[in-house]
Amino acid sequence: MAALPDKEKLLRNFSRCANWEEKYLYIIELGQRLPALTPAAHQPENLIQGCQSQVWIVMERNETGIIELAGDSDAAIVKGLIAIVFVLYQQMTAQDIVAFDVRPWFEKLSLAQHLTPSRSQGLEAMIRAIRAKALTIS
Repeated sequence: MAALPDKEKLLRNFSRCANWEEKYLYIIELGQRLPALTPAAHQPENLIQGCQSQVWIVMERNETGIIELAGDSDAAIVKGLIAIVFVLYQQMTAQDIVAFDVRPWFEKLSLAQHLTPSRSQGLEAMIRAIRAKALTIS
């Protein structure tokens, strides 16, 4: 399974897509790159409220203080959006996550204007949940 790209490569790959159909296919591909979440991780405490699809996100701090994220969704595009969020938060501590504003990256990717309102709300719910969990870990 291919690894997720870093932020700059994600931006380059998005810019290479000729149209939004290609971008959606790339988003789905990113979701397919996420490692499978264990059945035990599909618990109510990992379920993100405010998403129309079912979204599970697990956060753990490793021994060096970096937050490791794992996630899953029952919708292919939403799973890809999870992967994008994870790319943006890669190699960050809990404090970094709380301080980092992902929204300018969504603007660079032109994501906001091409998502349905329910997907945009779900994306915001994911970000709020990750930031809230990071506050409890830090």
